[in-house]
Amino acid sequence: MASIDSSPPAVGPRTQAIFDTFNRYVVPNYRRFPVCLVRGEGSRVWDAEGREYLDLFPGWGCNLLGHCPGPVVKAVQEQIERLIHVPNTWYIEPQGEWARLLSERSFGGQAFFCNSGTEANEAAIKLVRLRTEGRRYKIITFEGGFHGRTMGSVSATAQPKYHEGLGPMVAGFQYAPHGDLEAVRRLVDDQTGGIMVEPILGEGGVVPAPAGFLEGLRQIADEHDLLLVFDEVQCGCGRTGKWFGYQHFGVTPDVMTLAKSLCAGFAGGALLTTTEHAQHLRPGMHAATFGGNPVAAAAGIAAITMIEEQGLLANVEQAADRFRERLEALRETCELIREVRVLGMMIGVQLACDGAAVVQACLDRNLLVNCTQGSVIRLLPAMTVSPAEVDEGCDRLAGAILDVASRQ
Repeated sequence: MASIDSSPPAVGPRTQAIFDTFNRYVVPNYRRFPVCLVRGEGSRVWDAEGREYLDLFPGWGCNLLGHCPGPVVKAVQEQIERLIHVPNTWYIEPQGEWARLLSERSFGGQAFFCNSGTEANEAAIKLVRLRTEGRRYKIITFEGGFHGRTMGSVSATAQPKYHEGLGPMVAGFQYAPHGDLEAVRRLVDDQTGGIMVEPILGEGGVVPAPAGFLEGLRQIADEHDLLLVFDEVQCGCGRTGKWFGYQHFGVTPDVMTLAKSLCAGFAGGALLTTTEHAQHLRPGMHAATFGGNPVAAAAGIAAITMIEEQGLLANVEQAADRFRERLEALRETCELIREVRVLGMMIGVQLACDGAAVVQACLDRNLLVNCTQGSVIRLLPAMTVSPAEVDEGCDRLAGAILDVASRQ
């Protein structure tokens, strides 16, 4: 394993100047680590002082193919020299091809393109309402889920902490406990139009749907003529070892939303739905100015091609097995770890303590991870992660957790 400099990140004149510019001109709505990243390659990033980090949470889950994947970079460079942007009042070949590739790898149907996950979920919310011209406007969502930051999608998010200071929320969302089918049945009435759920809770702590839950939702939706919407913004696009998370459960949604890794780090989002339901997003009812632009489409096509040509779905399964083996072994020796949850390159380590100290201890070891729900260390590694990088990351994470445990 490479030697680790565990001293705090150095802040040189260049980095300090960048901090000063941010403090003066950038809205302080993010909690930022005192590091300025300037370059990335694969699962590695470098800061302005030349320090190298192993990144197991690349791009907040957007960089599923690692930082600056060669085929995607090349496709973007070539496209940006030909055509950067035209409105969606014109046909462009890459957008149609991108839609075809996504359709053929999922449940068929058609795609609406946008720029982010919250936009994709807004499109899904509109689609549910437009299907009945607003008569059935209610949507059931689930505690622990996360659907975005715009007013519609944050209203759909059944976590009160995201609602603070923003009320009143958009009407029509009803919340059920995750995994509770009886609660869902009690909420359905003649104004209910849809159910929206993450097949695997991401921000909610990397929690796969309980056995039978998605199947039950499909049955309820069919019985009451509801649209079943799967939010795959985090778990889609190959992250789990299959193209889409729903394919692990044998349950097909009516609508699926995608973003984050869809364009391998470039901004892009999409809603996929059946041809039957797509007709309700008729002209004039919804749009995204930059959605499906030529550069995003080129990146999306290149990402799909790279995954298939390099056999990365198989690599996900192998890397997941290696992470699981290493982290379960650590759990057996460390009382701070209560549970390890692994589904492809979605990994949650449930701690018996606040995870912020572990994230900082990882940063001190040049390892980038995330903490969600206060006590879950979340890893969303690149599909390209190597066995050596898995071992290196697990070694550094183990050191960080054991260091924090020694101070409890």
